[in-house]
Amino acid sequence: MSPKTSLPNTPPITNIAAYQFATLTGLKEWRAELLAECKSLGLKGTILISTEGINLFVAGARDGLERLLVLLRARPGLETLAAKYSESDYQPFTRMLVRIKKEIIAFGVEGIDPAKRTSPKLKPAELKQWLDEGRPITLLDTRNDYEVKLGTFHNAVTFDLDHFRNFPAAVRTLPESLKDQPIVMFCTGGIRCEKAGPFMEKEGYKHIYQLDGGILKYFEDVGSAHYDGECFVFDQRVGVDPGLSETGSVVCYHCQTPLTAAEQKSDRYVPGKSCPACWRDPAESMADAITHRQNTLRRSTTPLPGSIPYDNYRPMKAPEACNGLNLGESLATMVPQYPPEYWTPLFAAARILDKDKQPVTPEHRVHTGERLFHLHPASLEPEVSNDIRVLYEDEAIIVVNKPAPLPMHAGGRFNRNTLAWFLALAYHPQKPRVAHRLDANTTGLVVACRTQRFASLLQPQFQRGEVTKHYLVKVTGHPPEDTFQCDAPISRETGPLGSRDAGAEDGMASTTEFTVLRRNADGTSLVEARPLTGRTNQIRLHLQYLGFPVCGDPLYLANRELGTVATLSMEDAPLCLHAWKLGFQHPAGKGWMTFTAEPPAWA
Repeated sequence: MSPKTSLPNTPPITNIAAYQFATLTGLKEWRAELLAECKSLGLKGTILISTEGINLFVAGARDGLERLLVLLRARPGLETLAAKYSESDYQPFTRMLVRIKKEIIAFGVEGIDPAKRTSPKLKPAELKQWLDEGRPITLLDTRNDYEVKLGTFHNAVTFDLDHFRNFPAAVRTLPESLKDQPIVMFCTGGIRCEKAGPFMEKEGYKHIYQLDGGILKYFEDVGSAHYDGECFVFDQRVGVDPGLSETGSVVCYHCQTPLTAAEQKSDRYVPGKSCPACWRDPAESMADAITHRQNTLRRSTTPLPGSIPYDNYRPMKAPEACNGLNLGESLATMVPQYPPEYWTPLFAAARILDKDKQPVTPEHRVHTGERLFHLHPASLEPEVSNDIRVLYEDEAIIVVNKPAPLPMHAGGRFNRNTLAWFLALAYHPQKPRVAHRLDANTTGLVVACRTQRFASLLQPQFQRGEVTKHYLVKVTGHPPEDTFQCDAPISRETGPLGSRDAGAEDGMASTTEFTVLRRNADGTSLVEARPLTGRTNQIRLHLQYLGFPVCGDPLYLANRELGTVATLSMEDAPLCLHAWKLGFQHPAGKGWMTFTAEPPAWA
């Protein structure tokens, strides 16, 4: 049964939204208790708990929700937890989640503690009275752009936000004159204002108020007075009207824009494909979309996300060999590059954490597959290139020309300075999934999928060897034959710096075909490589094995020697390996597609 399907003659579903800032402890045990209780009551939704408080959106039978609230209010600090109610004729959530978070509403500004102090709250009836009287106040909407689209207060100041973390920067664009004027800020339920208000006061705003209970409470108490449209909600209902009933709004599958009933009647609204916000004339849409995305990528990665200090939680996973051992003993197996004494001060500093990001001791017993974290506070990542060129995009895939150095995924010293992170920023709220691998030092074609469904159709093509791949390589030496092939197996196990070895007897079968395109006077050659299998570092390993190492390779050197660096820096000479051409079946049924990335200067 889909989330929007209800059975006949069934009572309506009650929805509650609530939050409370309070100092909470014992989160790990409480999480398990809450999850078990909610499941036993047949409730679905999301509860976020943190050391700073709780935030929840839950739906189910009314009596079950009341029992949940009794349980929550029994927690010290949550005695006054207030809930906002609405009803729907179906269950708007698909499952029950209870998560431990660093913040119950992500803001990222230190020193803001709503449990200790917030801006003065203005009751909905009082705000209505002020507006009825025409008082000289500024209404400030703290919500994201897609929420504002469905409705907001008359003449409210709005920001073009795609995430609440960008609110501080947006505030700094306001006129200085507003610092001496009354400002009433508002959001869906009030939680964002709890942090936005104190921040604005720190910025010098002298008369800040927040709408108590947000738009939903305003609807409940006074209806639609001075408000245009509906209110976006974060569940399958999409929007509710001033009577707190579900509206006819939906979300465009393609661009995630909320659509009103009128917009759904447009001939540009094609469910699953387009809406008035994202539809473009086919002759112009590709060029316009690429230009827009290129600009978004550049803005999102300037400055580089990893150049701003942040807390980096590096994951560790316990292998089967560590099952039942204590964590102190297991780390030598899980992270062999560090000696045992490396971990002692980290345990003492509470920087080794469990899956809920709570500190653990060396005596903690691990189990197979357990996920743990190594906290690196105030992390800074090495500089990378953000010169990503978008070549093509549609509803299913994105094709880019990747620069170097730029890792594809998080690992080692890199977490936010990666292609995956950059694409997630530029395509928010979608989170594109890269369909294959390319070394950090390799330039050229990368294809990503815009949804998990399309990834499940494209990634297997790479795994089955159905994708055609052509690389340009500059090598040291002149191969004697114009065409040649290497079938040296590649080792299964990794060595130093994640290296592999070619020629291992028990290695994985690997085949690469080569064609010499040009023999240069400086003793180098330009070669076309066609990997018929997809092993890690395959082209580089096969060329080193044959005695023609790739120019600029920091790891696979001449004479089968191994270098001391895996990822090049921005100042280093480039690795002369470029993913030149790519061909595959389009995952949305558009047939065979081929792409070519312009060769770099060295080629």
